[in-house]
Amino acid sequence: MYYYNMKTICDWNNCFEIGEYRAPVEKDNSKNYRLLCLKHVKEFNKNWNYFAGMSDRDVIDFLKADMTWHKKTQSFSSSDNFFKVLWNNVLNDGTDDKNLRNQFIKNNKISFSHNDIKAFGILGVKVGLKWDKIQEKFKKLVKKFHPDINAGDKSFEEKLKVITLAYTQLKNTYRQKIGK
Repeated sequence: MYYYNMKTICDWNNCFEIGEYRAPVEKDNSKNYRLLCLKHVKEFNKNWNYFAGMSDRDVIDFLKADMTWHKKTQSFSSSDNFFKVLWNNVLNDGTDDKNLRNQFIKNNKISFSHNDIKAFGILGVKVGLKWDKIQEKFKKLVKKFHPDINAGDKSFEEKLKVITLAYTQLKNTYRQKIGK
């Protein structure tokens, strides 16, 4: 029995070349596409205009929305802001940080807030670690948990958000208290 390697024919009128190149069917960023040969995909690309049929106002609105990945943005002070809710949930996980705080105060004479202590814990570093060491740890964590490194897995995206919030908390604290 013989098996033939089935190739897709170019989806251009009266073309019988092999269609190897994707071209969008719609401009809604859907996953729908058609396969074209090299000659016709070049012609398609030359004439493609994503904004065709849109008014100037529509184009401006699209470009503004594109800066935030077409997601609605909110003020950080908004009660239902995602990052505020996430941060509050992470910092109120019930972990007892009193011993850690007291130990650090005795040794270094600098006090950290409850949120700071939680942020140290999220990053997995000792309370009061030098700033350059915190930066090193943050970079390692970003590389480890970045969604692009992990096949776009959303759970890694959420973990990275928490890590970034913790880092930002400590960065602000260090700027205020230590002047770094």
